[in-house]
Amino acid sequence: MFKSLFNRVLNRAGSKISDAYSVFTRDFDAVVDAPRLNEVLAPLSPDDATALDDAWKTFETSLNSWRTTANLQALETTGLIRNAISDHERQDTVVSILVDHSGSMRGQSILLAAATAEIACDFLSRLGCRVEILGFTTLDWKGGKSRRLWRRQGSPRYPGRLCDLLHIVYRSANERGAPALGYVLKNMLRRDLLKENIDGEALEWAASRLYRRPEKRKILIILSDGAPVDDSTLHENGPNFLIDHLRGVIARLEADDRILLAAIGINWDTDGLYKRNLRVTAPEDLAGVMIDMLRNVLIESGSRITSE
Repeated sequence: MFKSLFNRVLNRAGSKISDAYSVFTRDFDAVVDAPRLNEVLAPLSPDDATALDDAWKTFETSLNSWRTTANLQALETTGLIRNAISDHERQDTVVSILVDHSGSMRGQSILLAAATAEIACDFLSRLGCRVEILGFTTLDWKGGKSRRLWRRQGSPRYPGRLCDLLHIVYRSANERGAPALGYVLKNMLRRDLLKENIDGEALEWAASRLYRRPEKRKILIILSDGAPVDDSTLHENGPNFLIDHLRGVIARLEADDRILLAAIGINWDTDGLYKRNLRVTAPEDLAGVMIDMLRNVLIESGSRITSE
């Protein structure tokens, strides 16, 4: 599909590759706490409601062996991190985990991403770190209200990002104590939630939240299964519009000493994009890879600050 889109766009008369990222309108973008998703999404259809209940039942009752393995790895890793990083350093650390909510994540990938977020949150909280769990998608398919407004205004050429963003907060770093994700994560399993993915702006949003935090050590980990895609945007701006913006955002964040950026790719090789990255070839390995990544970045963050 993406290759077909690439060829279709390049063959359009006067088509170009946009040199600079732009946004047609932000008027329809939304940032919501997960329990308030019903306020911005349409009511669940009977089929989607049944699918959500089934997915939640699986989340609660069918991952016990998987969770046990992940928790044992987390317990072992906790000792390594406690030996490498002082209590004060860990308490002066905030970690944001940003989860891709694209349509291709539907099924096992999003189920295990939610469970991995829960395990990571518990792991980090026990170490004394602050934690954020965030998600990103779009409110609708085919550009939503942004595209309809663009059409009413005469469909100007090269409009920039042409869709309605939806950014979701499952847990804020302001929350203290042991994680209380639990039922909040059920929202991540909604079939109607997973749509398009604008990774560059999602990273900027997550980073902006970290910049406002008082902790000295700031870590941002994105979990994604593919390059940014929004058909409405790419059709009007060229096939590289979103990936080029993502590359630029990554370059800026990796050059900024205030944040340590890392990525986990699910069946997606992120090595060409992110300096710090790991790949998961099977979703069931996600929790173990997340624990490995957290160990790596926590120890690197501690040593980097110490050397300054």
